[in-house]
Amino acid sequence: MKRTVRQLPLGDLQLFILVVALTFFGIAMVYSAGVLDVPGTIVTGLWRQQLLWFTLAMIATPFILKIPVIWMEWAAIPVYSFACILLLLTLFVGTGAGTAESVSGWLAVGPVRIQPSEFAKIAVILMLARVLGGWRESPQTIWALWKPIGVVLLPMALVMAQPDLGTALVFSSILLACLFWAGTPLATLFFLISPVIGLFLSINVWLWGAYIVILALALGYLYKPYLSEGVTIMVMNVVAGTVALPLWNKLETYQKNRFLVFLDPSIDPRGAGYNLIQSRVAIGSGGWYGKGFTEGTQKRLAFLPEQHTDFIFAVVGEEWGFIGAGLVLVAFA
Repeated sequence: MKRTVRQLPLGDLQLFILVVALTFFGIAMVYSAGVLDVPGTIVTGLWRQQLLWFTLAMIATPFILKIPVIWMEWAAIPVYSFACILLLLTLFVGTGAGTAESVSGWLAVGPVRIQPSEFAKIAVILMLARVLGGWRESPQTIWALWKPIGVVLLPMALVMAQPDLGTALVFSSILLACLFWAGTPLATLFFLISPVIGLFLSINVWLWGAYIVILALALGYLYKPYLSEGVTIMVMNVVAGTVALPLWNKLETYQKNRFLVFLDPSIDPRGAGYNLIQSRVAIGSGGWYGKGFTEGTQKRLAFLPEQHTDFIFAVVGEEWGFIGAGLVLVAFA
């Protein structure tokens, strides 16, 4: 008897109801984001598009649930390959869109623009499921992770070349989440991302030095059977800390500003930090219980930028308050 998705844990009723509820809530918040006191906005009817896509998804769901799992395993490689080809095409014929005109991340097909990186996320998850599903036991070392890491690195590199660093980082999050659910020990995941942590901590030599000492002790205790890999991890962390300053000096001014504004938006309140400051004001003004559905003043007066996309959570915080925003995060968790 063929297994179908309906028989798998991810196909259970509770998860399905939760996803539907969050989707309806998301559509409602997109509708609220379009309720403004400023004329001439273009976001008023976007909730209808989201509702249309949701309806099509609900129609397709019963058919997808009946697909045998083995078919998805077979499809993983061609779907992944097709996604990588689309990402490669964006480097040559890609265009920008919306607020990301400088990113060649879209392909124009007649009057329609598609973003291959969104399709690639699904393709990567399918491919990771195929690779990780073949594991007989949980990996204990980083070397054992070379296949799933390779699956993610190719599309991640293609997206970074567009250049779209934000979307590229999403692929690393997908990798970590899939490795976690596949049973990878937390210590192994930590050692995997440790060079990145060391890179950021190197802004303070004392903090970085303490981190290196703690890392060495942890490796000595947990990685005794894997001495060569432990040494490699230490070398990578030392190298990351050493090259941090030269890498920083090679960044363009706008790239440095983005990082500094992320740490402290107040250093450029009218420029790069404006969006973050306004989003914090919106969330903070919601208080415990919020101002009510469609009643967010920061949003209605258009102080909140990109309220229907990048800063939609600020709309949630302003209108539903700390409790409502917290419940949304719990639901996603």
